[in-house]
Amino acid sequence: MLIDIFLSKKYSRSTVPKLNKKYSETVTRSVLKAISWRILGTLDTVLIAYFITGTMVEALSIGFIEWGTKMILYFFHERAWNKLNWGKKSG
Repeated sequence: MLIDIFLSKKYSRSTVPKLNKKYSETVTRSVLKAISWRILGTLDTVLIAYFITGTMVEALSIGFIEWGTKMILYFFHERAWNKLNWGKKSG
């Protein structure tokens, strides 16, 4: 556990992870996060649509449309938040 590393005196400074480094995510990481989140979100939408409509064809149609639009929106949302320094601690 990280707290054990910080509280223990038997570890050297080189063992402690450098958490105060400023970093930003790569575009590839943002794309993969967007895809994985949309898969999970779309499964949820398809299940909800199926319970409401009662047909799998309509549920999958809704899920497919939702998948594409929300993945694109999430990507740009993620990249915009990555540019903001608000809420990030620098050490």
